[in-house]
Amino acid sequence: MAGEARPDAQLFQLLSDLLQQVESMSNQEEVELRAKIEALGLEVTKVPQQAPKQLDELEIAAELDKLSARLENVDKMISSAMTSDPEVKSLLSSTADVWMPVITASADERRGFAGTSGDLEEQEKSK
Repeated sequence: MAGEARPDAQLFQLLSDLLQQVESMSNQEEVELRAKIEALGLEVTKVPQQAPKQLDELEIAAELDKLSARLENVDKMISSAMTSDPEVKSLLSSTADVWMPVITASADERRGFAGTSGDLEEQEKSK
């Protein structure tokens, strides 16, 4: 993977570029959007902690239910955005190869993402 950028770095470079385009078109600094992108960077680099104890079947089922509900909510938001705005649909479709590996990454793959937000800050400083 030496010559290849990490999937999270590609995603956050794309988000950074899009944010810069939005800021230049609107002539306004998008502080809130920048903060959300940074929060997303922290979220995708989270590695699930080892459970201190063995979970029983009911606890596992409850955790799976929570995750399913969160995924359903994300799916509804994406579907709604795609339905209401053809540009969103086009953007998501054309960049799926960048964001899908990040949101579907395993815990081991996420460990490889460590340092994403720091990398972004360094990229911003160097521009």
